[in-house]
Amino acid sequence: MDTILILTILVVIFALAFDFINGFHDTANAIATSVSTKALKPRQAIILASVMNFVGAMTFTGVAKTITKDIVDPFTLQNGSVVILAALIAAITWNLITWYYGIPSSSSHAIIGSIAGAAIAAAGFNSLNYSGFLKILQALIISPILAFIVGYIVYSIFKVVFKNNNLTKTNRNFRAIQVATAALQSYTHGTNDAQKAMGIITMALIAGNLQDSTDIQWWVQFSCALAMGLGTSVGGWKIIKTVGGKIMKIRPVNGVAADLTGAAVIFGASIIHLPVSTTHVISSSILGVGSAHRIKGVKWGTAKTMVITWFITLPISATLAAISYFILNLFF
Repeated sequence: MDTILILTILVVIFALAFDFINGFHDTANAIATSVSTKALKPRQAIILASVMNFVGAMTFTGVAKTITKDIVDPFTLQNGSVVILAALIAAITWNLITWYYGIPSSSSHAIIGSIAGAAIAAAGFNSLNYSGFLKILQALIISPILAFIVGYIVYSIFKVVFKNNNLTKTNRNFRAIQVATAALQSYTHGTNDAQKAMGIITMALIAGNLQDSTDIQWWVQFSCALAMGLGTSVGGWKIIKTVGGKIMKIRPVNGVAADLTGAAVIFGASIIHLPVSTTHVISSSILGVGSAHRIKGVKWGTAKTMVITWFITLPISATLAAISYFILNLFF
């Protein structure tokens, strides 16, 4: 069998594996608040998230096209199939490490850093598409800051509107609303995160001369949506505990404010075709809501650990990808 074809098949397999792992790694993002407030039982929340992630992934392809063409040029990338495979191996490795330790790191940072690291190892720094790469980095940096601010504002509005309401009744009503906001947040997660694997597979098809445009083929979209949905069904309980309880004590009204904020920021990014970290956005929205509720009630130690992980993910994943590239280059 032709070497390029073998590499392309391996990329598809690893990309779907990355999508599957991304599903259970990031399940917590969409459902942690609703589980922690008992708005949904864990099994119900995971089924809901699985279905809505799949639906979201089948709705858009704009982010996938951004991943395909804005980090590196797949039409001119030197040894492109090996670069993409090395990036996937590195991103999967980092995702599994952070999942094992229950750290809500960013799958988006991992795959974007990995593609950049592998490309640099293959063809130097000039291989990066700096205008597109910097645009993606800006989205990754600005989105959690925006989520924090919006979360603070949304919950501040809630405090004014519902200040005279009976607390028990209000929490009961918001617990019911959380079912809808959890579904909405899972849907928006699918519109953004699942598309990253679609873009990677499309890059491999272009690098292997099996496709001559950046359009996302239907079978690529469907298989990535299915992998994400199946991964979500597995769940990531360690990360659910971190996002759902170790940042702050979440009540239904907090959860609704955080869910609405996260969904709005993620969906806004999907509309303008920019990949963002759902982990960063949702965690930051909880931090914003928590700060508006009672700043001393936020467990800033956990937040600090998460921020450090956010910062180190790009360079670590890039380094892992460069090492993976050099090893794979010995065989292909």
